[in-house]
Order: sequence, then structure tokens, then C-alpha cells
Amino acid sequence: QVQLVESGGGLVQPGESLRLSCEASGISLELFNMAWYRQAPGKQREMVAIITNGGSTRYGDFVKERFTITRDDYKKMVYLQMNNLQPEDTATYKCFASGFRVPDYWGRGTQVTVSS
Repeated sequence: QVQLVESGGGLVQPGESLRLSCEASGISLELFNMAWYRQAPGKQREMVAIITNGGSTRYGDFVKERFTITRDDYKKMVYLQMNNLQPEDTATYKCFASGFRVPDYWGRGTQVTVSS
């Protein structure tokens, strides 16, 4: 059984920070590229951050050095540190795992709301 479970979302004011966590089970995380995606009501899903199994990272254009994705394969954890959050960051954030010759996996998501 494969599961990706996100946590760490919540309600924050503009300028504040959150650290999202994704806990994986049922997979060998070192074999997967991992990513965070987000989707707000009425908007298309956006790639937030990608980290390959080799540690290379890529971020969505809107991130502008505010976010950092990291992974700990031993703990089967992926993190997204989000700083200087703004109202337009409000969305459901989902963890994503992509492997070789195996299905992709999605978490159910954690809600991030940025409001004054």
C-alpha cells in the first residue's frame, strides 16, 4: 500500500512562513522524483517545486526564491519550506511521487490559506 500524507498547512498572515511535510509509505523513496503541486479554486494546477532522486531541484516561476524543497529518503519525508507567503499562495498543496516503470502517486493535500 502506497501513501503520501501531507501536513503542515494552515492559516497564516502575509509575510509569514509554513513548512509542509510529506510522509511516504510503501515505496523506496530514493527511487522516486518528488514534487509539490498546488491548486486554488478556479485555477489550474501549478508545479511548485520538484526534487529528483539525485537531489536536483526546480521551482515554479512564481516562487522567486521564497520556497525550498528538501528530502530525507531515510525518513521517507519530503519538505517544502515556504517563506514570505502571500495571499496568492492560498491553495491546496499536494505531494507527488514519480518513479521509473511504476505508477505515479498523489497525496490528498493540505490547505494553505494566507490572509490578513
